[in-house]
Amino acid sequence: MPFDLKEIASISGMPGLYKIIAPTRSGIIVESLAEKPVRSVAQSRNRVSILQEISMYTNDEEQTVPLADIFDKIREQYGSDLPVNAKSSSQELSSFMETVLPDYDRERVYSSDMKKLVQWYQTVNQFVPYSQETVSEAATEAATEVEAATETEAEPAKKKKSSAK
Repeated sequence: MPFDLKEIASISGMPGLYKIIAPTRSGIIVESLAEKPVRSVAQSRNRVSILQEISMYTNDEEQTVPLADIFDKIREQYGSDLPVNAKSSSQELSSFMETVLPDYDRERVYSSDMKKLVQWYQTVNQFVPYSQETVSEAATEAATEVEAATETEAEPAKKKKSSAK
């Protein structure tokens, strides 16, 4: 799961997505995922839905697809340039969903769900780091450091041989 959605939540009565900061006696402290993040308290009466726990219905009645997997598929196919937005028509959203998740349940997944999916993906893609890139960059840096260390170790060995002559 490249997007870490464990601490990202949607809160009823509050627009947008939020990062969970800490629990309080009467709710949780959250920070909005926006250009200028604002901290606030989500009361215990608000319904908090953590994105990692959300999934989408498929035609197989016993199976649903986690939101993080759908976000990964969207990222693989479209990156950050989606062909639709939250104001797109229901037909455009349906065709978009068919390309991302061909076996989604057309009776139980409404256009409002697809609009939320698109909005949430755009927000998450903008404000939550994609860990696979970080892992590959770290692996590249580690490989570069190992090569540099190997070359450094090889150079003194050559010098010792040449000085022995």
